[in-house]
Amino acid sequence: MRRALLVLAAIFLVLGLTWPWLSRIPLGRLPGDFVFERPGLKIYFPIVSSILVGLLISLLIRLFRR
Repeated sequence: MRRALLVLAAIFLVLGLTWPWLSRIPLGRLPGDFVFERPGLKIYFPIVSSILVGLLISLLIRLFRR
């Protein structure tokens, strides 16, 4: 448990330090991410972005388990 928390903290540290560059990636604005806008209401469904993030996390977990 302690090791997992340290790894998670390290990941958040790296993400925080690289955020200016990561925010330029069009993740969240991909084709297949739905946005419904009406006056006073905005509903956002990042379907394709969620699938890509899930695949990336699965790949990283498989690589680190070996």
